[in-house]
Amino acid sequence: MAPILTGGEGELVKALTVKILILGGTTEATALARRLAGHPRIDARVSLAGRTKNPVLPPLPTRIGGFGGVAGLAEYLCAEGIGAVIDATHPFAAQISANAAAACALAGVPLRLLTRPAWAAEPGDRWIGVPDMTAAALALWGLGDTVFLTIGRQEVAAFEAVPDKRYLIRAVDPPEPMPALPRMGLILDRGPFTVEGELALMRGEGVEAVVSKNSGGRATDAKLEAARRLGLPVVMVERPAGNGVAELHDVEDAVGWLEGM
Repeated sequence: MAPILTGGEGELVKALTVKILILGGTTEATALARRLAGHPRIDARVSLAGRTKNPVLPPLPTRIGGFGGVAGLAEYLCAEGIGAVIDATHPFAAQISANAAAACALAGVPLRLLTRPAWAAEPGDRWIGVPDMTAAALALWGLGDTVFLTIGRQEVAAFEAVPDKRYLIRAVDPPEPMPALPRMGLILDRGPFTVEGELALMRGEGVEAVVSKNSGGRATDAKLEAARRLGLPVVMVERPAGNGVAELHDVEDAVGWLEGM
């Protein structure tokens, strides 16, 4: 990294500063924001999509809301003089990531994807891999009555196709609109979760199957260990295809890439 300059060389410090945009909404994005807060040469700001009502705000200037598609994001990057973008959105935020890839290509701005590695099945797991939420709902036939949905709030309507189950839905915010499910319970909570807590919840509710996105990371992986210990099947929705963007799997790797610009 370039040396810190002071006094009459302040204008050179300013010239060496790179503006970066973090597309956030994940624990990785928050960790990166904390790491870059007060950085002498990286002027970072965060963008949140606004899908969570009470998001955990990072310690950096933060904007909330969309850009208006690819063209809007490309225009923002150029107008703000953004020198690099870190896409640290959720692994299933496929549309946002696709827009970021297209907009950065259009604006000529370097882009990296900061993403957690996907989970991998371990001995004792009873995973049923499916490509999307529609397939996840259909995979529930024959898996038992009480289903624990740990997929967030945006796609629960897919399970209206299998209405005879009892669904336990966990999300940060309530689904809007609420799904038309005859037997449904709602848990509003935010990770990280513990294995002991997940075991107690699954036993107490009589959970017979779990539905999860393969989000990766440590904040919500306790449910997988709990399901493994209880011998429960897990319907695992695999990640959407990527956009060919180079990936970073560690906050320090992201900082190193930015400092090397």
